[in-house]
Amino acid sequence: MTSPLGEIGRDIAARLQDRFDPDFLEVRDDSAQHAGHMGAHPAGETHFHILIKSTAFDGLSRVAAHRQINTALADHLSGHVHALQITIQKD
Repeated sequence: MTSPLGEIGRDIAARLQDRFDPDFLEVRDDSAQHAGHMGAHPAGETHFHILIKSTAFDGLSRVAAHRQINTALADHLSGHVHALQITIQKD
């Protein structure tokens, strides 16, 4: 079960929307599934799954596209966010 997005999740979604203008974007907070694991925080917002489809990733390798997302979210990844699963949808 996923949790509704909190402040960090909403910020992640807004940054990805602004930077990549995706055709499809879903940001899920999966933190509840990781309660008690390393990096988990009682308040949640530590484990996210991103599903995204954007022409910004056309011609890029999966690794290059992931790097762009990680760069856009670098401050969250070096802070409160412990894990980020990224699925890039292609045509």
